[in-house]
Amino acid sequence: MKILVCISNVPDTTTKVKFKEDNTLFDDSGVQWIINPWDELALTRALELKEDAGNSVDEVSVINVGGAQTDATLRKALAIGADKSFRIDACAADAYYVAGQIAAYLKENPFDIVFSGIESSDYNGSSVGAMIAEFMDYSGVSSVTSVNIDGDDVILYRAIPGGKQKIKAGVPLVAVVQKGIAKEPRIPAMRGIMMARKKPLEVMPAKEMEMLTKSVKFELPKAKGACKMIDAGHVEQLVELLKNEAKVL
Repeated sequence: MKILVCISNVPDTTTKVKFKEDNTLFDDSGVQWIINPWDELALTRALELKEDAGNSVDEVSVINVGGAQTDATLRKALAIGADKSFRIDACAADAYYVAGQIAAYLKENPFDIVFSGIESSDYNGSSVGAMIAEFMDYSGVSSVTSVNIDGDDVILYRAIPGGKQKIKAGVPLVAVVQKGIAKEPRIPAMRGIMMARKKPLEVMPAKEMEMLTKSVKFELPKAKGACKMIDAGHVEQLVELLKNEAKVL
């Protein structure tokens, strides 16, 4: 059984966001790029499944749609433990386009399970995983917090309002995973970093495909106002501010 983990290359979550060219482009100068946190947890769980002698997972690969600047992120995924990595050489500017490119690869190189993080920490679109399942006509399960393999079946738990739902599914399958899928993301060890240099990183040209959306302009959120301190004894003043200024009552 083979698992493919979709990897997004995103700015570090501590990055101070800036734009250039009249706010039409993201300013990536000085930005540290990382594996999208949800994808990193997905990769960790995929490797845990491979290491479990009780199931048939024998290969974990990662895939990314992006330019050459994403190679370092894919190398980190290899250092964490992925067996192979694939990069589709294209700008990942549209979720439909990204999902379509990954689906085109899957049609020629099938995998049993595809993991996708529930969203990326830059655009927060929450749509690529579901689109891949639709493109491929695979079973797709969202909000997945647990994945185990029982013979030929995949046992999943997904978060629902007020509890969780247990699902048994066959393969091929797309699992859109979220927090809880793994306790902590794995950190590359020195041995893994050395081994990653010898693991394959295959770069493929993009397929002809239309982008459905385009970012025209970016806008930063308004700065938060100064914090107002209210004396504990002035409850009426607090209520008045919440009602007339914050407008939350």
